[in-house]
Amino acid sequence: MAVRVKICGITRLQDALLAVHCGADALGFVFYEKSPRHVSAAQAAVLCAALPPFVTTVGLFVDAAPGVVESVLALAPLDLLQFHGDEPAEYCSSFGKPYIKAVRVTRDTDLLKCAADYASARGLLLDAYVPGVPGGTGEAFDWNLIPPDLPKPVILSGGLTPANVADAVRQVCPWAVDVSSGVEAAKGIKDPQLIAQFIAKAKAS
Repeated sequence: MAVRVKICGITRLQDALLAVHCGADALGFVFYEKSPRHVSAAQAAVLCAALPPFVTTVGLFVDAAPGVVESVLALAPLDLLQFHGDEPAEYCSSFGKPYIKAVRVTRDTDLLKCAADYASARGLLLDAYVPGVPGGTGEAFDWNLIPPDLPKPVILSGGLTPANVADAVRQVCPWAVDVSSGVEAAKGIKDPQLIAQFIAKAKAS
């Protein structure tokens, strides 16, 4: 089974279309204003409208007020929500959309408890823990901390690049991999060659 690939932090149409052309299964749009990859709902709506069918559009939020999420959904046709803060499961499931919950992994993180707490999630996105930064850091974590019997699909994130994604897929066997900074020329600006290499190496593994 080929691993799915999500390219996150899309801000430009050319990057979105290139990622899809190279085989990306999902694109992520960041609705967190402190992120250098932040886009508005109107920008995301334009990007989503230009995509071909069968590409999953994902909206990333960090402890957003419910009205913020609802205002984005009113404009941008998102397929899946991704929550990167301290949102409880009741909040995550309140928008009428499927969701995934990001977990920043440390040695003290009980991933089995996280899976139970977010039983309504479609999967858990596992990312590196960096104090004060909810994601997109380019840092990796110890993949051995992931229990083999985790009862939720794993979306592996954190520090993935074309150089290590094949090893990551072979070791972790995740449902999907997620990358942002690892395929960038600058924050929010994707590198075509890195995107192509990343997707090819992930899916060949």
